[in-house]
Amino acid sequence: MALCGGADRGSHSMDKSITLPPDEIFRNLENAKRFAIDIGGSLTKLAYYSTVQHQVAKVRSFDHSAKETDGDPLYEISVQEEITARLHFIKFENAYIETCLDFIKDHLVNTETKVIKATGGGAHKFKDLIEKKLKLKVDKEDEMTCLIKGCNFVLKNIPHEAFVYAKHADSEFRFQNTHPDIFPYMLINIGSGVSIVKVEAEDKFERIGGSSIGGGTFWGLGALLTKTKRFDELLQLASKGQHTNVDMLVKDIYGGAYGSLGLTGDLIASSFGKSATTDKEFSKEDMAKSLLHMISNDIGQLACLYAKLHNLTRVYFGGFFIRGHPVTMHTITYSINFFTKGEVQALFLRHEGYLGAIGAFLKGAEEDNPNQYSWEENYAGSSGLMSVSPELNPVQRARSGTFDMLEMDRLERQLVNLPLLQDATSYIPDTVDLTEDALAREYWLYCFEEALDGVVKRAIASQKDQPEAVERAEKFRQKYRHKLQTLRHQPFAYGSLTVRSLLDTREHCLNEFNFPDPYSKIKQKENDMALKYYLKVVKSVEELSWEQRQFTLAKGLLAGNVFDWGAKAVSDVLESDPEFGFEQAKQQLQERPWLVDAYNQWIERLKGPPHKCALFFVDNSGIDIILGVFPFIRELLIRGTEVVLASNSGPALNDVTNSELQILTERIAAMDPVIHAALREDRLALVQNGSSSPCLDLSRLDKVLATVIRERGTDLVIIEGMGRAIHTNYYAMLSCESLKLAVIKNSWLAERLGGKIFSVVFKYEVPSKAQEQH
Repeated sequence: MALCGGADRGSHSMDKSITLPPDEIFRNLENAKRFAIDIGGSLTKLAYYSTVQHQVAKVRSFDHSAKETDGDPLYEISVQEEITARLHFIKFENAYIETCLDFIKDHLVNTETKVIKATGGGAHKFKDLIEKKLKLKVDKEDEMTCLIKGCNFVLKNIPHEAFVYAKHADSEFRFQNTHPDIFPYMLINIGSGVSIVKVEAEDKFERIGGSSIGGGTFWGLGALLTKTKRFDELLQLASKGQHTNVDMLVKDIYGGAYGSLGLTGDLIASSFGKSATTDKEFSKEDMAKSLLHMISNDIGQLACLYAKLHNLTRVYFGGFFIRGHPVTMHTITYSINFFTKGEVQALFLRHEGYLGAIGAFLKGAEEDNPNQYSWEENYAGSSGLMSVSPELNPVQRARSGTFDMLEMDRLERQLVNLPLLQDATSYIPDTVDLTEDALAREYWLYCFEEALDGVVKRAIASQKDQPEAVERAEKFRQKYRHKLQTLRHQPFAYGSLTVRSLLDTREHCLNEFNFPDPYSKIKQKENDMALKYYLKVVKSVEELSWEQRQFTLAKGLLAGNVFDWGAKAVSDVLESDPEFGFEQAKQQLQERPWLVDAYNQWIERLKGPPHKCALFFVDNSGIDIILGVFPFIRELLIRGTEVVLASNSGPALNDVTNSELQILTERIAAMDPVIHAALREDRLALVQNGSSSPCLDLSRLDKVLATVIRERGTDLVIIEGMGRAIHTNYYAMLSCESLKLAVIKNSWLAERLGGKIFSVVFKYEVPSKAQEQH
């Protein structure tokens, strides 16, 4: 976010001429407490904790003991204020520090805050200024401890934090799924010198080595060679240089490769070797490039030796030498790849610049024990990773004069892996990575932009009684459209771009402008309507033969899944034809054989002994849950299988939430003795999944759900719906039997999968014996 007014880019003098857009940068300062600051050689990173008040939609069951009329709604919906915790991290140039401190001083309301935790080399230099401006005592924290604490925090809480840099690939950033156990790892911090740290546990780390040849060496020698004093300018020169004009290669000595030693001809034999034997002048660009290679190769070899010595395969790089610069990331990557023969990957961090500030903040917040919670990045308030490669992104924002933000929201529930993942380390939730698939990316970005008017309309309609809803909805539109435009230019801004991240960003933006549940009234109406038909559906199924019954139940489950307001093809039908119902949905379904059809294998399995416990990740409200899911699980319960229904903790689209499901189940139990008995005997359990997303990440589930799954000996997992079983988890490998069911309600996606709209996916998977033992 560029600032108004300009700073003298050539110096670090204080600049007071800038004006800040406060509600976009220092957000929620009036509720801020606990500050931390990390001041480096050129950048300041500020951290603070705030409490955020926002609206949540709550549902509460009516007292149904009184005589009820047909027109009575099933439950009441109320919007309540809820207070949640948020962490704010802001990064800006040191030139702006005084203006920023003035701004904070003017807007700081909380007087309980007495201390500001500080780290970084500049903390000493600016100590007096901070104390004078903010009237807070500066409490210095050890730089390396802060760095490690920050690194642990982002690796644990941000799934796509680490990435591999691939310069010439379609996607320059390749994000790695964070291993559930982040330890041990090696952090190589390249500042003025190099520090190599081995991290074995939350508070157990040691500096195992280092070097005096680091970023300061590149800067200092570079300044002597090129007379260029600015670090960024030096890198700019290096990116245009050709090191082979200055370096002596193997082929310059031997006329080609040195085969017996396995050395290729274009390998550097001697950095700057040609400058001793040639009289000509060398360009600044070539010298800068040669110097960059020399220092990167030195660091790379050192890193490899320490990684081998300590048997570490996860090696993260950070420090101002890296700072997201493509040219340094590329040379480090090349060097590591060369010296380890591809066995170790150089990993970089999306929020590397914030580690010190995060760590300093965590040191100051130990009494709140932030590590006992799970946190998630708030896409609505975070600026994301920016490309700094001009040739890749001509509309890049300048590195100088910008503010970068990261916001993390505290989740009420601790999130863990699904215990039934076959290999949690290799699990990737998303089916398609849009960062790497340009065609799919273009389609989905267009799709979400097209749907924006409908979302705005729905948001306003959900709050008809609030006159300012129109203005808030417009702000939401602008914010989300801006996010989509950013992602068009920088698909990697928030990690791998996926349909899930586009949906989640939209939910975050809706929440930001107090539209917690735009579909609440639609869900209420559809739940009411579907309940009236429940007994009729159950009775008609009971009259069928066993084989027919199983097929009707499966078909009913799929037909119910058609009712998804998140799919434009369906929402258009539901808007124009309110009478569109369960039977019509069944007629829309593709005839067998389905697009993916393992129904025969499923039926054979049902002829065998019952499963011990089925875990069912449910999808939509209304017809889907009531007329599709309940008759299906009813049959499982009759067979002697326990059932756990896992539903969203918070609202997303028209997906059923846990609090809604509690009420629906109560009402169904009052009509149906099978469900009533199952609830009473604890053979049917309703547990929230810890998510507020239309998709499903099986590596971030409510800890309580994970415990229930283990305790009940779950041996069947059913995942239903396009978001949970197609956009995510289509390729997820589980250690027990699984059913993945969905109706494809998007013609582009259906064609891509080789089918048509309303094609059916019925995927039944059984792990092999070898895999189960694994």
